[in-house]
Formats: sequence, structure tokens, C-alpha cells
Amino acid sequence: MGRLNRDAVIAIVLLMACGILFWSTFSIRAPDYGQLKPSTWPRVVLGVLTLLSTIYLVQSLRRGPAPEDEADKDGDGPPRTPGLIGWILYWRNPLWCFGLFFAYLATLPVLGSLIGGVLFVFTLMGVLGGWSARNLVQHAALALISVGGMWVIFTYGLGVILPPGEIFSPF
Repeated sequence: MGRLNRDAVIAIVLLMACGILFWSTFSIRAPDYGQLKPSTWPRVVLGVLTLLSTIYLVQSLRRGPAPEDEADKDGDGPPRTPGLIGWILYWRNPLWCFGLFFAYLATLPVLGSLIGGVLFVFTLMGVLGGWSARNLVQHAALALISVGGMWVIFTYGLGVILPPGEIFSPF
């Protein structure tokens, strides 16, 4: 058997993590009240993640190992520009994601989960996808629908009280 590619190794690690996490759901205490066990939703999410990781593993095994001379065509090699600037340019998208997420968390007490979440998703989509006029409308619609929809489901459907913030408090 040939050498595994990086995607196959990552898929195997994800499958192992899913197995460990699924096993740990058996230690979640089940209370005497309620219709649904507390371990149900973690198991559903882990089941979906296991299915997606299995598909990822199968696809990466079909592709096979990357040839040595083409190993950097997918951008997984070292930065082209040396030094700190090269490192920042190479990792700019994950750095933007983490930076904007920490800004979202820092502003959560003031903006709340609804306004802060919409602004976070809209800004992140703009940073990663561009700021053209067409993109702005599309990003705004997707941010409002996705974050607003999840907020409505959690707030009214599941009865979860999300951080309201100081600007908008529906309660």
C-alpha cells in the first residue's frame, strides 16, 4: 500500500475523535424528567460528522498520495515570501476568521448574539469573498437568513435564551 496523503490522515484523526466523543456521550447523566435524553443531540451531531468524515476519507483514498513534484499545487507548502510577512500572508484567512470571531465575542455583551452574529457573518463573508456591490447584497441576505433563522429556532423553537445585548432585547 502506498503512502497516505494529508487528507486521509486528517480524515482518520477526525474519525478517531468522533469515536472518542461518541463513547464519552455514554457518561452523560440522564435525568428523570424530559422526553429526550441529554446525549441525543451530541450523538446526532457526531453521527453526521462521522458520516462526513467517512466520505472525506473515501475521497482522499481514491485520490491517492500527491506526487512529490506537485505537492505544493494546492497551497499546502511553505510561504513563498520568507519571514513574518510571508507567514501572515500564508495564514491570512484563518487569522481573519479568528480575529473576527474574537471581536464578535468581545462585542457580544453590547451587540448580543443576533446583531453581533449577523455582523460577524457579513464581515467574514466580505473579507473572504470580496466587497463588490453584488457580493454585499448576497452576503447581507445570507447573514440575515442564516443567523436570524438560527436565532429564531433557538429562541422560540428550543426556548434557549441567547445573549440579548444592550441594543436589542426581545425579552
